Amino acid sequence: MENEVIEFDIGLGGGVGSSGREVDDDGVDIEHPVDDEDMIDSPQNISGGGGFGGGSGEIYLPEGDLLDLEPYEGMEFESEEAAKAFYNSYARRVGFSTRVSSSRRSRRDGAIIQRQFVCAKEGFRNLNEKRTKDREIKRPRTITRVGCKASLSVKMQDSGKWVVSGFVRAHNHELVPPDQVHCLRSHRQISGPAKTLIDTLQAAGLGPRRIMSALIKEYGGISKVGFTEVDCRNYMRNNRQRSLEGDIQLLLDYLKQMHAENANFFYAVQNDEDQSMCNVVWADSRSRMNYTYFGDTVTFDTTYRSNRYRLPFAPFTGVNHHGQPILFGCAFMINESESSFVWLFKTWLMAMSGRPPVSITTDHDTVVGSAIAQVFPETRHRFCKWHIFKKCQEKLSQVFLEHPTFEADFHKCVNLTESVDEFESCWLALIDRYDLRDHEWLQTIYSARRHWVPVYLRDTFFAEMSITQRSDSMNSYFDGYINASTSLNQFFKLYEKALESRNEKEVKADYDTMNTSPVLKTPSPMEKQASEFYTRKLFIRFQEELVGTLTFMASKIDDDSEIIAYQVAKYGEDHKSYDVKFNVLEMRATCSCQMFEFSGLLCRHVLAVFRVTNVLTLPPHFILKRWTRNAKSSVNLEEHASGLYTNYLESHTVRYNTLRHEAFKFVDEGAKSLDVYEVAMSALQDGAKKVALASKNEGRAVMVNGRSRDDLMRHRSSYNLSTGRSHMTAGQSLSEVVIMLTECMCS
Repeated sequence: MENEVIEFDIGLGGGVGSSGREVDDDGVDIEHPVDDEDMIDSPQNISGGGGFGGGSGEIYLPEGDLLDLEPYEGMEFESEEAAKAFYNSYARRVGFSTRVSSSRRSRRDGAIIQRQFVCAKEGFRNLNEKRTKDREIKRPRTITRVGCKASLSVKMQDSGKWVVSGFVRAHNHELVPPDQVHCLRSHRQISGPAKTLIDTLQAAGLGPRRIMSALIKEYGGISKVGFTEVDCRNYMRNNRQRSLEGDIQLLLDYLKQMHAENANFFYAVQNDEDQSMCNVVWADSRSRMNYTYFGDTVTFDTTYRSNRYRLPFAPFTGVNHHGQPILFGCAFMINESESSFVWLFKTWLMAMSGRPPVSITTDHDTVVGSAIAQVFPETRHRFCKWHIFKKCQEKLSQVFLEHPTFEADFHKCVNLTESVDEFESCWLALIDRYDLRDHEWLQTIYSARRHWVPVYLRDTFFAEMSITQRSDSMNSYFDGYINASTSLNQFFKLYEKALESRNEKEVKADYDTMNTSPVLKTPSPMEKQASEFYTRKLFIRFQEELVGTLTFMASKIDDDSEIIAYQVAKYGEDHKSYDVKFNVLEMRATCSCQMFEFSGLLCRHVLAVFRVTNVLTLPPHFILKRWTRNAKSSVNLEEHASGLYTNYLESHTVRYNTLRHEAFKFVDEGAKSLDVYEVAMSALQDGAKKVALASKNEGRAVMVNGRSRDDLMRHRSSYNLSTGRSHMTAGQSLSEVVIMLTECMCS
């Protein structure tokens, strides 16, 4: 042993990506794994012997030439670090991971005079309630400690050297073969040349997966790389944070300048424990104003978390009245803890006057999702479907290669199913057809299906033009300006260019809407009305639905005098129908496709029912102001009520059904007794005379009950269109209400 030279790296610590340590009640230094997948200290299916856990009674010893590299009592080292590095180097050759367990300090000066290094499987997990009661364990780690006794103890001598005072060689668990040693915590390291290559590829915009592929090819195998993709990902994140530390003051100076120029420019800074800046959020005056008009649905883009991006830049965006992306604010997230995202959302919401959105879309991320649930409890949270599809291509790449039809079947199952039951049956058939019932990632996204599959989200407004269309990527607002290689020095100029370009596109769309007329494709008054209300892009989308009604048939299947049910299907496709319920009195309709709830535009199925019932114009409650050319004005749609109400009454179906509904109620009341019957008949006879007179004088300025036609139209305020009921006074009888309605409808 004296003549053998052992090479080892003094820099070995807890390994790459290791977390901080905490001391338990006995003063033992304990290290926790970062993530389940980071540690493979208990590999499965290793040949050559017995089980795991301290109860197997089996002993595992190093074999062969490794015996010549073993520590022995009395062996000396120049320092504690040298002893630690030697034991770790020995562990790598043997096939186990190490950690520092306990230490002993001098009572004289507090210096460490004794250390014990142990196998990482030493001891058992501390399940003491005191350590877990204050924090919720959302993702329990796998059990890795099995009571292994293998260890090396060293003491410091008076000479300053360290000597081995104890060595336990035997393990009670299987040892890891050479091709898996690189996965053990204490042996995972990123060498200097590897760091240089990672830095170069990260600057070029490559993500961790592609960088690891390049490293594996460069070094000739994953075991020769010496670390995992998780380590690469952590290094890239830390590298990005370090690179920002020197330049972050540039961002703060920029925000201060913007606030000085405009007092409505909002920004806030979150500091960490040492009072250094860790997170920033800001919103200019235009963004805050846009939110008052279009803040019903929001997208929070965390694409930067893929680690391809040099900047931790996360914008809040929405959709304006032209269907264009607009900005609601931005954030720089250096600290990505759950508490930091809670701070971000609370602070941003304060900048938006405390009004939460109806819906919010983010990437599929548990940390962000937990923060949203705390800050926006009433807001519908959706995961970006297309990010999930992209992830699907990575997680199921082998399935895509082996089964060319899988991708199309997957898209069909998610996008084209019309109901929850249809999706559920389609999903089961899909995973059975391709034998994927046990696929972990598919199980994960299936458990979260209510947050991304369209059939579960159609009842909530997301401002998308259709349920099945492929929406723009979440970070589309800054597409073409800010990318993976953008540095902080470049950021400000590109950020302002993006804002200027987006604003110019909105101005151009406003101009086109106000100064050009669209080509009408039908003689429908509804189409002309929509062309005058909607912006150009939204009108074109509405026009598609209106023209689409020409190929649909609406068949009445139920009529309870107030709500009429229709089955609407494309001609020749009766097997694929939609259910529309139409409340004639309130002029409200709902469709099983829920397009109006999802996008704010009426579907062709409801419009087909309007066509067969002679509803010639859109009722006002089906015109969302946020889609109109007046979306940013202070003029409310209700101010156009006079013209809309007139259009409403122009529908013969509305007049007929309203009168019929009131007449039925009149008959029910009038038939209760002989006395009431006589009064009812008298009222009907008087009403019939007035109706006959009104019909004879139609078109003239006729006086009815001492009031002109115009007076009667102004009297419409006594009839509430949203409820379909009159505001009756105590002195009005039911017959008088019927007469009043008859006068209004027939005049």
